[in-house]
Amino acid sequence: VQLQASGGGLVQPGDSLKLSCAASQHTLQLWYWAWFRQAPGKEREFVAHISRNDARTLYGESVKGRFTISKDKAENMVDLQMNSLKPEDTAVYYCAADPSFSLRTYRDSRTYPYWGQGTLVTVSS
Repeated sequence: VQLQASGGGLVQPGDSLKLSCAASQHTLQLWYWAWFRQAPGKEREFVAHISRNDARTLYGESVKGRFTISKDKAENMVDLQMNSLKPEDTAVYYCAADPSFSLRTYRDSRTYPYWGQGTLVTVSS
């Protein structure tokens, strides 16, 4: 299974950016999806999660209210819409997928067997 993340770039504080992760129709519908990020010198951090039936979305505290995870079923993409970006959002962002879900471990990057290659988001004036 290959995941392809895209959409990163250099933006100013307060700007918006949308990241996308290419998936197959099968995995998009049946798997659980997440975004993580990793800033230089820091551990990989949970950002957002969406359930396979789209009924539930979960967010990390630092992005709640600013980021939105969703699925574009027409394009077979998992998107991360990021609004009101801050310099502390600067990181490499990764999409991840898991055929199963656990409320106990969904925030743990070690849970996810499939990963995209990462896309760099830099927020700077």
